[in-house]
Amino acid sequence: MNSAWLAYWTHDLDPVAFRFPESWGLRGVHWYGLAYAAGFLVAAWLLGRWRRAGLTPLRSALDESALITAVMVGVIAGGRCGHVFLYARAEFAADPMVLFRVWEGGMASHGGFLGVLLAGAWFARRAKADFFAVGDLLCALAPAGLLFGRLANFINGELVGDPSSLPWAVIFPREGAEPRHPSQLYEAFAEGLLPLLWVLRRYPLRLPPGRLAGEFLLLYSVGRIICEAFRSPEDGYVLGLTAGQFWTLPLAVFGAYLVYRARRRTE
Repeated sequence: MNSAWLAYWTHDLDPVAFRFPESWGLRGVHWYGLAYAAGFLVAAWLLGRWRRAGLTPLRSALDESALITAVMVGVIAGGRCGHVFLYARAEFAADPMVLFRVWEGGMASHGGFLGVLLAGAWFARRAKADFFAVGDLLCALAPAGLLFGRLANFINGELVGDPSSLPWAVIFPREGAEPRHPSQLYEAFAEGLLPLLWVLRRYPLRLPPGRLAGEFLLLYSVGRIICEAFRSPEDGYVLGLTAGQFWTLPLAVFGAYLVYRARRRTE
């Protein structure tokens, strides 16, 4: 090992937050699961606060519960399907049941976005609410989950960055002894914290329907594409871009369309 690497911190965090007794037959509670729970709790808290202030297209606490339930299903089902069909196609071809083994890990944010989109469309139709207003609300609730999810990726020592000699580089033992970018933390900041601060400021302004969703998708896409430049590609390259960058482009295009649409409707 290069002696200069001894100064770098070696990742030794346990992905299991709380371990159960072996007699229970269960490993314990994982940080990744807690991250999802924290994201949903923050979303539920913001949703209730904004509904009571009259800022949302929701009419009652029942609508609030229905939307949260739909989003939970959309995030988990979409995130899992996105990971399997975008990044684990070979494993799925060899064993289709891998789709249902969620406890083995593997969720994709792009699939999660699609799942939330479908959940929002279902809810808007059920509640006879404006689809774009519901989309704004969902995009205002999403960043907290993205933030916690990326922090959980770091704790798990997964989705690591490219080799780096920067002072804050981290040695991830499962990836070898070479220091790497803690790209999970870059993504937590660019895809989670910054968009969260943005939507907390912008959502109460009652922007035209679709405007906030477009701004969020653009902000997320720029952050994801930049951070992917520091991250080891999971599934090779597509047209010279990492798979993550490539699948982010449709989100950016859709976000730009939403901003354009909202601006045209206010002219």
